[in-house]
Amino acid sequence: MKTKYILVVGGVLSGLGKGIIASSVGRLLKEAGQNVTSIKIDPYINIDAGTMSPYEHGEVYVLDDGGEVDLDLGNYERFLNLTLASDNNITTGKIYKAVIEKERRGDYLGKTVQVVPHVTNEIQDWIKRVGLITTDDKINKKQSSNPDVCIIELGGTIGDIEGMPFIEALRQFQHKVGKENFCCVLVSLAPTVTSDSEQKTKPTQQCNRELRAIGIIPDVIVVRSEKPLQTSIKQKIFSFCGVDSVDHVIGCHNMRNIISVPALLAQQGLGKLLQKRLNLQQKGDLEFDKLPIWSKFIERYDIVDNQKDCTRIAIVGKYTEQPDAYLSIQKAFKHASLELGEKIKLIFIDSVSLEDKTSTASNDLGLSNNDEDGYSGSDSESKEDQWEVLKSCQGILVPGGYGNRGIEGKIAAIKYARENNIPFLGICLGMQLSVIEFARNVLGWKNATSEEFIPAQSATTIESPTKHKKKTQEHTPVIVYMPEISKTHLGGTMRLGIRTTVFVNSPGEEETNVEGEVLSKSKIFDLYGKAPTINERHRHRYEVNPDILQSFTEKGFHFVGQDTTKQRQEVCEIFGLDYFVAVQYHPEFKSRLESPSAPFVGLVKYAATKRKSMTKQE
Repeated sequence: MKTKYILVVGGVLSGLGKGIIASSVGRLLKEAGQNVTSIKIDPYINIDAGTMSPYEHGEVYVLDDGGEVDLDLGNYERFLNLTLASDNNITTGKIYKAVIEKERRGDYLGKTVQVVPHVTNEIQDWIKRVGLITTDDKINKKQSSNPDVCIIELGGTIGDIEGMPFIEALRQFQHKVGKENFCCVLVSLAPTVTSDSEQKTKPTQQCNRELRAIGIIPDVIVVRSEKPLQTSIKQKIFSFCGVDSVDHVIGCHNMRNIISVPALLAQQGLGKLLQKRLNLQQKGDLEFDKLPIWSKFIERYDIVDNQKDCTRIAIVGKYTEQPDAYLSIQKAFKHASLELGEKIKLIFIDSVSLEDKTSTASNDLGLSNNDEDGYSGSDSESKEDQWEVLKSCQGILVPGGYGNRGIEGKIAAIKYARENNIPFLGICLGMQLSVIEFARNVLGWKNATSEEFIPAQSATTIESPTKHKKKTQEHTPVIVYMPEISKTHLGGTMRLGIRTTVFVNSPGEEETNVEGEVLSKSKIFDLYGKAPTINERHRHRYEVNPDILQSFTEKGFHFVGQDTTKQRQEVCEIFGLDYFVAVQYHPEFKSRLESPSAPFVGLVKYAATKRKSMTKQE
């Protein structure tokens, strides 16, 4: 059977939730046994999302192959349990780069290279090539077949000038694959002027008219709204927008939890509607719109959400004004919460607000103030004392990030967690700062820092941090630049993608001994099911200085996970505490409802235990 294509486009304004709608449509079809894959089109000129500020575009999501992509691909992977590749994210930059490379090779045989047909053809060829690749690992292992359905989400809004080449390419594409193999879902908005006023249909009519004028006819209109879409409004949109029936107008109001969106769409028969429109074959006894697996997660969510008591977990970061910068972390916590049946509340704390404004260690050491995050300032100095908020939490997470801003606040939070036995998880930069904090406050290396924070003109090479008493240099870089990483180009030059971590009893040991004295005490090793190796996704430029390991181990700071070369430290842990774990990789990127991330399960588990023990004492 030929692969069918479902195009999801948005009108009125950005941020309507096209990615959630596209993911939910995919879930409806997957639960009916369909082999589903996804493509996200981002019309910006960037090659990928790797160099974008979190304030500009939310988190950068990392794939197995190292692709740095839009966060919507994270939604696809989590909802559909897929393993996507960087080619599943198309950008204007990628398309134009491919076209220009062909022009330089002479592939166009002297033709004048134009948007139509050369750019539009490249877009169509890319979609057709990637759309035929199965990204569901379970299906890949069983059989080799093309996907039944490829869902294509076009980013931005209908009418955006940068999206026009893609719209034209998709207009042509629908005719090439045939109407019976192509379906368009328009996501629109029915706003209200006041909370109790009538829902307005004019924005939906306008974007529908604009899309039809381009040459793409919507088969289904999903209408976003604050409250459930009124029946009369559905009828009005049907009358004015030319879809086949009123059943092709699907309401999607604001919900407490996006996990419930597929069920909302299924209640309105969207799965069966797509089955009929695309002539999708029923697989065995699996029916459309039933959601036998997903409904269990929804039920579990309702049970957990109705609990009276909750565990407070602080996320101490520098991008807290933009929660989407930590989207995958929030989802990983949700997965762990449902797995354990423990209700949690995430508290975002700006790390800058935890710093001593009069004398930070960064200022004392003369460290660089350069930052990569596009931050333009905040009023965190005028906020309430965030320390009291932090102390009210039973768990602390310090996530990744880049640049010097807020670093000392994160280090202070790590010190508080370690000294007060608060369950702690550090991710990427969070692990590196855990090493710095321990070096400063336990080993006594007051100048310990990362080469990332040392101004280029004052960076020095040290003989060995273990000979601390003999050093006279200003800085002690316990975190160093990885030698293979480019110092001139930022995009796509980090250590990216899936890497293998080996659990070890001591750094540098020749063989992995899973029954050794060290790993028998490791909570994170146990949480991973005592697997000798794990595979997680990475995104970093810096690593733990390999010369310092012995000094840390002697004081109880153990590096229990390394890369396959035994040179790069991946996991560290302090055994004497309830839960103090830090990892160099990003475990949140592989967390799924079906298989929650082990480090997050550990943090939620021990934070909840902490809360319960404190409650008993009171």
